[in-house]
Amino acid sequence: MTPNILRQLWSVVETAQTMTLLQLDDASLVQWLVKQTTTQVFLDSHEIDSLGDYIQSRLSLIRDIAYERHY
Repeated sequence: MTPNILRQLWSVVETAQTMTLLQLDDASLVQWLVKQTTTQVFLDSHEIDSLGDYIQSRLSLIRDIAYERHY
């Protein structure tokens, strides 16, 4: 993945509504974040798969960030 894709993903995480990040189940959250990221930057199917895998591996961190923002 390129640094641009990673920056865009984390920008989406930072600007997303906290409750969205906390309430969606894992699969839905991965799909939602991929969709939000791909509206900002064009990705081919390989990049989308890689992004989904990356998000899956960072779900705990993403939820921790959202939880800290919420409280």
